[in-house]
Amino acid sequence: MAILFSEADISRIIEMAWEDRTPFEAISKQFGLTEGSVIDLMRSQMKKSSFRMWRKRMNGRTTKHGALMPAWMSS
Repeated sequence: MAILFSEADISRIIEMAWEDRTPFEAISKQFGLTEGSVIDLMRSQMKKSSFRMWRKRMNGRTTKHGALMPAWMSS
């Protein structure tokens, strides 16, 4: 079953995904989306070049994954 989000929710999810210090786990907790679902949403809502730029920035970024975050950032 697909979850339907308002335009405001979609905008907030995109904003959170772009933020360097907001982990995917926070998006999941607030909106119930997995990392893969966030990626799919970003792909469908962004221009192809913007999506590629975002993926390049997020790839391997420890701050986007709560388990990989340094302890001082998660407090």
